[in-house]
Amino acid sequence: LQVNLQYRPSVEGVELRVSAAGAGAELRLGRALEAMEPVVAPWRYGGEGSTLAQEVLERCAAQGLSVATAESCTGGMVGAALTGIPGSSRVYRGGVMAYHNALKTGPLGEDPLLLEMHGAVSEPVARAMAEGARERMGASLALSVTGVAGPGGGSEERPVGTVWFALATARGTRAELRHFPGDREEIRRRSTQHGLRLLWLVAGEDSGHGDEGEGR
Repeated sequence: LQVNLQYRPSVEGVELRVSAAGAGAELRLGRALEAMEPVVAPWRYGGEGSTLAQEVLERCAAQGLSVATAESCTGGMVGAALTGIPGSSRVYRGGVMAYHNALKTGPLGEDPLLLEMHGAVSEPVARAMAEGARERMGASLALSVTGVAGPGGGSEERPVGTVWFALATARGTRAELRHFPGDREEIRRRSTQHGLRLLWLVAGEDSGHGDEGEGR
C-alpha cells in the first residue's frame, strides 16, 4: 500500500497531486500530507482548480486590503491576471503599464533623477514605482515590476531575465531581485507569477494595513 505523488511543472510553478487507493487510503493520505506540510507550506496556495490570482484576491478581500500595480516588463500581465477573476473590483484598484520611462515619471510621480542615476531596471526605480502607485490609487498594497525580458536590452550588469519587484504597504516598501531563465514570454510569465506570489504572501501577514488610510 502506498501514496502516489505526481509533479506537474510549468512556467508558473509546480502542481503537486497526492493520491492513495485501497484499504486505509484516507489515513495514508492524511499522514503523507502531514509529513509534506513543513516543506510545501511556504510555497503552497489553493487547491485543485484554483489560481494564484484568485487566491490573492480572496486573501486580500478577507483582510480588507486593496491592490494597485505598476508594471513595465510584464506589460500589465499582473493586472490582467487579477481582473480575469470575477469580482476582482472589490480588491483591485487599477494599474499603470509604465513601459516607457516617461510614464514612470508622469503618472507614478517618479523623480527623473532616479532613472538617470540607476536605470529603469533597478531597486530605487522599482520602489518609487510601487510607492507612486500606492499613493495615487489609494491602495493598501502596490506591486511594481521592472525588468529585462529580452531578447535584447540586456547588459553585463543587467542580463536578460533580470527583474526587480517592489511592494509598498503602510509599513514601508520592500524590494526583491530575481533572475529568471527562458525566452521573453517565459520571463514575463515567471515575473507575473512571482509578483502575484509576493502579493499573496504580504496579504497573509498580520500587517494591519487595511483601507483605513484610503487616499494616502
